[in-house]
Amino acid sequence: MTEVPARPRGISLERECPFAPPAQLAQLREHRPLSPMTYPDGHEGWLVTSYELAKAVLGDLRFSNRNDLRHYPIALPRAEGKRSGTPPGMFSRMDPPDHTRYRRLLAPYFNVRRMRELEPRITEVVGQLLDRVAEQGPPVDLVEAYALPMPSHVICELLGVPYEDHERFQQDSATLFDLRAEVGTSSRAWGSLYDRLRRLVLSKRTTPSDDLLSYLARCDLTDDEVTFMGITLLVAGHETTANMLALGVFALLEHPDQLDRMLADPTLAEHAVEELMRHQTIIHVGPIRAALEDVELAGEMIRAGQVVTVSLPAANRDPHRFPAPDTLDISSAAAQGQLGFGFGIHQCVGQQLARLEMRIAYTELFRRFPGLRLAGAAQDIRMRDAMSIYGVHSLPLTWAVEGG
Repeated sequence: MTEVPARPRGISLERECPFAPPAQLAQLREHRPLSPMTYPDGHEGWLVTSYELAKAVLGDLRFSNRNDLRHYPIALPRAEGKRSGTPPGMFSRMDPPDHTRYRRLLAPYFNVRRMRELEPRITEVVGQLLDRVAEQGPPVDLVEAYALPMPSHVICELLGVPYEDHERFQQDSATLFDLRAEVGTSSRAWGSLYDRLRRLVLSKRTTPSDDLLSYLARCDLTDDEVTFMGITLLVAGHETTANMLALGVFALLEHPDQLDRMLADPTLAEHAVEELMRHQTIIHVGPIRAALEDVELAGEMIRAGQVVTVSLPAANRDPHRFPAPDTLDISSAAAQGQLGFGFGIHQCVGQQLARLEMRIAYTELFRRFPGLRLAGAAQDIRMRDAMSIYGVHSLPLTWAVEGG
């Protein structure tokens, strides 16, 4: 058995299986779920690997999410040098009361009632994309043809962003999530997103329509605040769902017993979404929090200024919370409470939209193509190991064509 390091240096992203977190995380969770960790830049901080402690850190306002306090648990070219502050409006990297003010503005657009209103349109978008997949014929790359354009369509419409710009937005987003991207490359991607969104925000000031950016433009916010709120929602709104959707399809195809259960009982689709979020947690290098004061946790003293990295993949496989945590079981109700969307005040603002999109997308894909299968070997699928959001780079699929 691999020896458990007394003080790991950063977190490992090396996986023996594409559907399982790095083995080191399970070992740490078993032996020391709050582990002292040396960050790649030399910072002496901590790593959390258990479900209970993950919720404790993420739900405690004594731990900050501010950009300027962060240290990264993996070596990043763009993490070198002075850490920057949080741009105005980028609420995902803020603490209360600023975070609270921005999140409150978004609540009407992401509540349950709004999701019910969006369901017919999401179903329509899914149907149109699947029509194109059928017309193209096998094989297809699910990421390019379905998993990426579906949430991109939805978030662009919700925000009021022209969908014809989606390829550039997706390219810039992918750069920002690339852990190997150099400083200059990341800066250009940020600049491109900022310039496009700011021009759009200015146009919404003069010619508003019925969309989220127009609504925010009417609020008491500066152009920069609206722009960075838009960037946050646009990037997160398609990258996370797209990767979870493609990875979930891959996992179901590699667990045919679970796919058969979902096909036999469509009511299991909601359970399937939660279980796939738990079993295949795509946020695999964080969240990251910094202690604002000394905090005693699990018999350890976390000093003010020390950074804690929470491993969501490890927490979502904690056997103290989830029975048979390494087994994919879409009928299990135990997945309720999974931390794939985070926890506490920074829990994903668009989580209900993501759940709705995935439920419809999984159900309709397998209903339309019941014989769907990989167009090649599973071991040839290239995983997004070096991206801050885990998933697959592409997923070639095929199916039997009538008369073919």
